[in-house]
Amino acid sequence: MRSAMIALIAPLIALSACGAPSPEANATTPSGPIGDAGSTGPATRVSHAPTPVPAATHARATSIPNAGTLKVGERLTCAAEIGAAAASARVQLCRRVSPATHPPCNAANSCAMIEDEIARSCAFGDDDGPPMPGCTPAPRSIAAAAAVVKRYYAAINARDFGTAWQQWGQNGAPGQTFARFAQGFAHTRTTSVTIGTMTPGSGGAGSIYQPVPVTVDATLDDGTHQRFTGSYTVRRVNGVDGASADQRRWHLGAAALTQVAAPAM
Repeated sequence: MRSAMIALIAPLIALSACGAPSPEANATTPSGPIGDAGSTGPATRVSHAPTPVPAATHARATSIPNAGTLKVGERLTCAAEIGAAAASARVQLCRRVSPATHPPCNAANSCAMIEDEIARSCAFGDDDGPPMPGCTPAPRSIAAAAAVVKRYYAAINARDFGTAWQQWGQNGAPGQTFARFAQGFAHTRTTSVTIGTMTPGSGGAGSIYQPVPVTVDATLDDGTHQRFTGSYTVRRVNGVDGASADQRRWHLGAAALTQVAAPAM
């Protein structure tokens, strides 16, 4: 199982090819729409295909307000994204569940950063018992797995690439430096993601692997519209003594996305 997952993770790099090619890419080899710089073939598909069961469709097809007006190096604050009152409520929840003394629970940060701290704290307090009050969705649920993908694109829209990077786990996106990861979105104005119908994941070697089907739309600085379909595999450690909060929470493990024809705008 471990060697299979390493093979699954290796070819990813989410949607970063929507932006300009990284300066680190080989100038003689074009980047594919999805995958590591220099790859022109389709992304590797997830290896497991669980039998579908009835499940709700979780959709998020709208872009974040104001995201397309950000200047280079500017991040969208949570207050600017959802309004002062809603941001304040989110901050208060963050402060109730978080043991941290550092300032992620602040409306001047992106909503994605605040939600990321809430998710981390809820996973830390989960401990295989009932979730703490305010921890919705429940940390072990497939809805929480879908929330990682939503948070990933919310962070990208807010230009909070640090929080987007952390959705891949403690070491960030496999096979990339943080600088190259962020550069991949330099010319992406906005993104939106629609989550498809969820199906049960699979387990092995103390971890749970949850497929999250997606349709991703991106708009570039020049107005070009791109669409990608496929899935993410989201992972969490399950029932392992001594596992940290970061290991017990859902995080992105692999991407299998393919560019398709975008609908006329």
